[in-house]
Amino acid sequence: MTNELDGVAVFVQVVEAGSFTLAAERLHLTRSAIGKVISRLEARLGVRLLHRTTRSHTLTEAGRVYYDRCVRALAELDAGAAEVESGLSEPRGRLRVSVPIAFGHQCVAPVLFGLARQHPKLQIDISFSDRAVDLIEEHFDLAVRIGDLRDTTRLEARRLGTQHLSIGASASYLAQYGKPVALEDFAGHTGISYSRNGTASAWQVLDADGSERELPITRQLSLDDVQAIADAGIAGLGLVYLPCWLLERHIAAGKLVAVRDLCGPRPLPIHVVWPKTPYLPSKTRCAVNALIADIPKLKLG
Repeated sequence: MTNELDGVAVFVQVVEAGSFTLAAERLHLTRSAIGKVISRLEARLGVRLLHRTTRSHTLTEAGRVYYDRCVRALAELDAGAAEVESGLSEPRGRLRVSVPIAFGHQCVAPVLFGLARQHPKLQIDISFSDRAVDLIEEHFDLAVRIGDLRDTTRLEARRLGTQHLSIGASASYLAQYGKPVALEDFAGHTGISYSRNGTASAWQVLDADGSERELPITRQLSLDDVQAIADAGIAGLGLVYLPCWLLERHIAAGKLVAVRDLCGPRPLPIHVVWPKTPYLPSKTRCAVNALIADIPKLKLG
């Protein structure tokens, strides 16, 4: 008997990915294999679902109708599977997680490594990126986000903590240039800045009276990775303005020295987020619970 669902998930992925190539990457198949699946599906249905060119494809009218039905059918299947799975005691299956690069390496990955050891049937796929992925479109089960949440209509969230900023430097740098105390003391000091798209972030701090001020530092290096900034600070190239969860690790290791603690004017919330669903799969629930239990134990601020 012909399997009526054969090729449906691939067809939906092709439509949502926008190209056979991207769909092949997401499904870990070759582009030719994707093309064959779609061709067999069209042959079985007796209609053309996609207008194909060498570079792109668009849905036919029949393809649009079929796509809408397929999305609803797959959503029902996912809900059913999640409802059944939620009653299972052992988390299993593939769990796709998106995490910020540095925070993910330092704080999130160790928690997920422990989860992998605890649940051998759980297959964890971690993607390290500072880009805010679209969990639904890109098929992630959950993500860790630092900063204000933008999409609260489609996502559930639990707060993990708050990211505070502090200033540090190597002992060798401070021995050569002195340790700044008052805000005016920072004038003439070199700061290693965080930059994004060629624009360096200002070092905004709170004064003793609670007002916000920009530190008068000299910028020689600008980097778009906080771990690289920490490495430059350890090398004695200047002051660093870093999240406490990263700076504290290097202070504890004796590589950096605290200069000014918890001085950022606007601490940022840290959340774990996942797509809204009536039934949360056990694989997702156990990961969320592990992060809620372990991340707050870290010195975030």
